[in-house]
Amino acid sequence: MKKLFLILMTMIAFVSQAQEQKSAPQISISGEGKISVKPDLVILNFGIENTGNDAMEVKKNNDQTVDKVLKYIKNLGVSIADFQTINVSLNRNYDYDKKKYFYQASQSITINLKDISKYDSLMLGLVDNGINNISNVEFKSSKIEEYKSEARKLAIKDAKHKAEDYVFVLNQKIGKAILINDTSQTYFPRPMYKSTMLASMADVSAPNETLASGEIDVTANVSVTFILE
Repeated sequence: MKKLFLILMTMIAFVSQAQEQKSAPQISISGEGKISVKPDLVILNFGIENTGNDAMEVKKNNDQTVDKVLKYIKNLGVSIADFQTINVSLNRNYDYDKKKYFYQASQSITINLKDISKYDSLMLGLVDNGINNISNVEFKSSKIEEYKSEARKLAIKDAKHKAEDYVFVLNQKIGKAILINDTSQTYFPRPMYKSTMLASMADVSAPNETLASGEIDVTANVSVTFILE
């Protein structure tokens, strides 16, 4: 009986506190935290494609190019654990203009390049060894979780600072936070479309540096509700 009484009193106290907070003056403010960091790794997705009238010949030609590409990647010093084949296909297609069938062989490979200083030589070497399809280049940071945490802290500080500005002219102060909503998203730049990238590297007059990695913006957005005192 005593246990039931204590539970009932606890529930009443909780409901009363919730009602008191709900009826108390409040202010809801959004805050943003932003950190710009230099990427220290890059993920590359690329492929090799060959077409022709004979399935075995098309596959053979594609396999030979893949072999050259994989050997080049190894010779560049990329760890075996940091690259892999993600798709292999051999398809029979129909050319409606020429009114005949043809075969297309393709293989897609992804590389997790942890030494970003090798980016330019890697990209140029891949093209020289026969790749003809770059589907994605994504710059990232190996410390992204640390930067996200720091951005969240900055977002909360930003929200608190804004709230203090608003209530200062009212001769009030902000109390404790009673609600926090996190709507954060992290943007990783994808600097160049594959067709532009391939055209740039195919041009012998192009400069040695094929792409600037820039910076990654790690952003946190929050909405905070404070009680006014």
